[in-house]
Amino acid sequence: MTAAPLSPNYGPRRNGARPDLVVLHYTAMTSCAAARDTLCNPATEVSAHYLLSEAGEVLALVPEEMRAWHAGAGRWGAVTDVNSRSIGIELANPGNVPFAAPLMDALETVLAGVMARWDVPPERVIAHSDCAPARKIDPGPRFDWARLARQGLAVISRAAPVPPDPARFAAALTAIGYDSDVAPETRLAAFRLRHNPGATGPLDATDMGRALDLAARFPVDRGRAGA
Repeated sequence: MTAAPLSPNYGPRRNGARPDLVVLHYTAMTSCAAARDTLCNPATEVSAHYLLSEAGEVLALVPEEMRAWHAGAGRWGAVTDVNSRSIGIELANPGNVPFAAPLMDALETVLAGVMARWDVPPERVIAHSDCAPARKIDPGPRFDWARLARQGLAVISRAAPVPPDPARFAAALTAIGYDSDVAPETRLAAFRLRHNPGATGPLDATDMGRALDLAARFPVDRGRAGA
């Protein structure tokens, strides 16, 4: 892990919270150096715990036990202060190209360590678009969630299609963790970014089957307190 200046943009986790989520982002900037400058600039008031470069360099910007300012307003299940309950990882990528192989290799190593230290289960490794679907799409449609799932570092579904039922789908998304106050079409788009990439149009049978499967296997707030 490469030494880097600590970002000044962090503080204590509120109400004694411990991280039990990992939130993945892309930088949407022209270079990792530009992202580092932004995340370490006190004027921006944004940061993350880690920044990973295209070459696989890992920059540790905020101590894991502290609250980095990466998620902004959002929700995942009962968690409304995502920053206090999460580790944020920024991935150097503009958002419209595949993620570099060295970066993905480094991410697997960083994720495995974070998950072991904080006892984070794979289903609580989420996208920024999952917890802030009305504002964000990162890490976006080019991110390889299936690769992480094969390593036990995230979850996906390959469940069989089920005839669409908007009410059951909405209930399943809420059970998975998506904010029920967000518009249905926005929640569908966020779900598809991870679990049915490339899909367009109305709710389909693939969306339905995968949502029901994930809701049954990974109900978001099972045994967890909100905050």
